Amino acid sequence: MQTNSKTGMAILGVFVFLGLTALGYLLSEAAIKFKTFDRSVTVKGLSEREFKSDIVIWPIQFSVASNDLGNIYTTIDDQTQKIRIFLKESGIDESEITVATPAITDKSAQHYGGEFNVEFRYTAMQTVTVYSKNIDAARKVMSTLSKLGKQGIVFTGDAYQSQTEYLFTRLNDVKPDMIEEATRKAREVAQKFAADSDSVLGKIKSASQGQFSISDRDKNNPHIKQVRVVSTVEYYLSD
Repeated sequence: MQTNSKTGMAILGVFVFLGLTALGYLLSEAAIKFKTFDRSVTVKGLSEREFKSDIVIWPIQFSVASNDLGNIYTTIDDQTQKIRIFLKESGIDESEITVATPAITDKSAQHYGGEFNVEFRYTAMQTVTVYSKNIDAARKVMSTLSKLGKQGIVFTGDAYQSQTEYLFTRLNDVKPDMIEEATRKAREVAQKFAADSDSVLGKIKSASQGQFSISDRDKNNPHIKQVRVVSTVEYYLSD
């Protein structure tokens, strides 16, 4: 009876041992396969293109000085009308021209800065703004604005508020193609890496799209915008 019991225990021990051995082998194989499956490479793809701006905001600022308040308003109206006519004759539509309220300064009312012996009591700053989609026409007018200067209009172009802005508003139209290009270039890099490492490129593990950036191509051509985006993609690798 004791002999049969010992034999049964021995057989049970053998099966337990074989079972544990088999389980260990399976777990080992699973770990190896998981590790192989988890191999990946992360790459970046760049899409960069140049586009022409589609809107220009061009503030034309000029100044007037006089000792007579009525005269200064008359001069402002006269010079503003000259600018309007000049712009329309140069291809700018009337609806694209706006005129701000003039800013008048009475220097005799200022009790600081040594303004008591100034030549002119009143100075005025006026801004005529062009908001147009006709970039070519606006840039052409900019290069001929000196013609108005010869008529006695004093332009002030150094102030920050008088700087010209060029806008690119068609980003949503170009996004799909640029994202596709960036992703394609990322895959090309990943394929090259896989080939160099004797691996096979698998499916995408994860992907993220960077922010689109819009900047001037260079300081001399602010109407030409450089649009770029970088896509980051992680691919699985296998032997």
